Amino acid sequence: MGSSITRSSSIWRRAVVILGAALCATPVAAGCRDDQVELRWTDGQARFSVEVADDDAERGRGLMFRESLPRSAGMLFVYDSPRRATFWMKNTLIPLDMIFADASGRVRHVHANARPQDVTVIDGGEDVLFVLEINGGLAARLGIAPGAELRHPAIANPAWSCAE
Repeated sequence: MGSSITRSSSIWRRAVVILGAALCATPVAAGCRDDQVELRWTDGQARFSVEVADDDAERGRGLMFRESLPRSAGMLFVYDSPRRATFWMKNTLIPLDMIFADASGRVRHVHANARPQDVTVIDGGEDVLFVLEINGGLAARLGIAPGAELRHPAIANPAWSCAE
């Protein structure tokens, strides 16, 4: 009898601890962290750990001189106001996909597999406020295309809220 009481009180204590942890835990959407961007589209979702380039010096350097980029990593370029966003790959050693998004975080254009060291201008179009660079070919493999939505704290009026 003593062992069944001990077992049931032990089970009860574990249940209380688990329930208490669940009640105290605050759900945090991954896209609401400065170092992460989440994307969603009709057939999927993806999350990337990102470095944020939000000033002229950081945007100018971008991912230049990097010899590799982890599969789930990227760089998020954040501009002060919407603009025609253009890039080139001078001094960039790895192929990149460039995902161009408007002020709401909605993807407007995806440039796939930008070639390393190429100085041809890549035009992301008008009204771009955010550009996410990820490993070349990854956007197509995942299904990221125009119409997908990004979320990140830098997006003031997102199509996909951090509260969701």
